[in-house]
Amino acid sequence: QVQLVESGGGLVQAGGSLRLSCAASEDTFSNYAIAWFRQAPEKQGEFVAAISSTFNAKSLKDRFTISRDNAKNTVYLQMNSLKPEDTAVYVCAARWPGDEIVTDHTYYDYWGRGTQVTVSP
Repeated sequence: QVQLVESGGGLVQAGGSLRLSCAASEDTFSNYAIAWFRQAPEKQGEFVAAISSTFNAKSLKDRFTISRDNAKNTVYLQMNSLKPEDTAVYVCAARWPGDEIVTDHTYYDYWGRGTQVTVSP
């Protein structure tokens, strides 16, 4: 069972930056694809970014960059030029096999508990 723990959220002014981290407990972490999703109040959950086990990456927005450090079992989401509409709970998820990037949340097997990102005007 993969355990995922997010960190790095917080309150930031519009135009600012945050780097979220998703730390995994699994030693075979490098074989998993990791994605970030977000859930804003009264809105549907939304795919944000994903990175495969082969380091292919996809991001919903050019302002967001996903990366991974397999030596640290951690995936990062660098978010720049943040806007109030980016306010949400950001959750990371893992799927195996991880060679493909999948944006559909139903294909992910393990989920973290999320970290709150709040962007003030």
